[in-house]
Amino acid sequence: MSNSPALARRLGTFDASLIGLGSMIGAGVFAAFTPAAAAAGSGLLIGLVVAAFVAFCNATSSAQLAAAYPTSGGTYIYGRERLGPWAGFLAGWGFVIGKTASAAAMAMTFAAYAAPQGWERPVAIAAVVILTAVNYHGVTRTAGLTRVLVVAVLAALAIAVAAVWGGSGPDFDSFMGEGLLAHGWYGILQSAGLLFFAFAGYARIATMGEEVREPKRTIPRAISIALGITIVIYAVIAVTLLAALGPDGVAATATPLADAVGAGTLAWASPVVRIGAAVASLGALLALVAGLGRTSLAMAREHDLPRWLSAVHPRYKVPHRAEVTLAVVICLVIAVADLRGAIGFSSFGVLLYYLVANIAAYTQPSEDRRYPKFLQVAGAVACVALVATLPPVSAGLGVLMFAVGIVYRLVRLRFDRRAS
Repeated sequence: MSNSPALARRLGTFDASLIGLGSMIGAGVFAAFTPAAAAAGSGLLIGLVVAAFVAFCNATSSAQLAAAYPTSGGTYIYGRERLGPWAGFLAGWGFVIGKTASAAAMAMTFAAYAAPQGWERPVAIAAVVILTAVNYHGVTRTAGLTRVLVVAVLAALAIAVAAVWGGSGPDFDSFMGEGLLAHGWYGILQSAGLLFFAFAGYARIATMGEEVREPKRTIPRAISIALGITIVIYAVIAVTLLAALGPDGVAATATPLADAVGAGTLAWASPVVRIGAAVASLGALLALVAGLGRTSLAMAREHDLPRWLSAVHPRYKVPHRAEVTLAVVICLVIAVADLRGAIGFSSFGVLLYYLVANIAAYTQPSEDRRYPKFLQVAGAVACVALVATLPPVSAGLGVLMFAVGIVYRLVRLRFDRRAS
């Protein structure tokens, strides 16, 4: 690692915050409120605050670890270095299965907003196939395209909010009448676990230790700024949806923002919101397919996934076998799962990924410490609490998939010992 060339330190607080904001304000905001409303009704507003707090704890742990281990691989590497190979494997496995479900959710969100009724699953599968082909040929999303997507998403959200509030006017009684605690704390925590999906990508700032100026000062500031702006935007969207459709209305539709706009007097804006959601979903899906392929490549090189997946295409220089295999799995998930199940399953894997990150950060020595230990403790406890309150089907499938991963690694270790 010491012989690797260092990345250029070009990013200040503004640029780092913008990248973090772009990683969070994505397609999740167009989809995650539906299952959250089904779980907690208007209590999803409290769930949103809980999800944001958990995201902050996890991001600070990732930032502290990234400063000490400035290499690719994220918590897969941090877990291996601080807690041992098994912890690293469980983090990497959680990331792969969680983000595979995220990719399926993004494809389904795209189809919900863009496909004719009844054609959602075929269109979602077609989107995965096409974007995998794009990645296969070595074309990945650039920083410039990321900024364009961020602007498009923010514009779509602004139009949606303006159309709802500037039209016939929302009805606060439609959601405040039932009370924020009507579904109890279990429902609120379940909504927080589901809304955690909408914060996916927030720890991107924490991985930029080699690319920012004065990282010890810039990274904490950027994390706070990006998370703060995101929670304000999400809170505005949540209140707007609940006021326009009511908790039951939000829970009943896969396209809540478009429906909220369509229900008012400025229904002409609904297609604009649909286009914004579709663009955001495709951008997120493209990034997920690329990131999943590279994480799987790193795990395959360590034998934590089949070595066959570690191949790199001789011409296009991409992990083509990993990307194609994951695309097949994503399409299978789309064929059998619904959006709520995919979001819940994604949250299960990613929350356990960050549980390992919090524990790993807690074990760091004082010279590597940037944040108080109570944030790591709070983050770890919150991850476990949110996992425990996810929809039973999502949690059950998550446990099953982790069991599959553990059995795979045990079998692989046994074969390795025999071979040696």
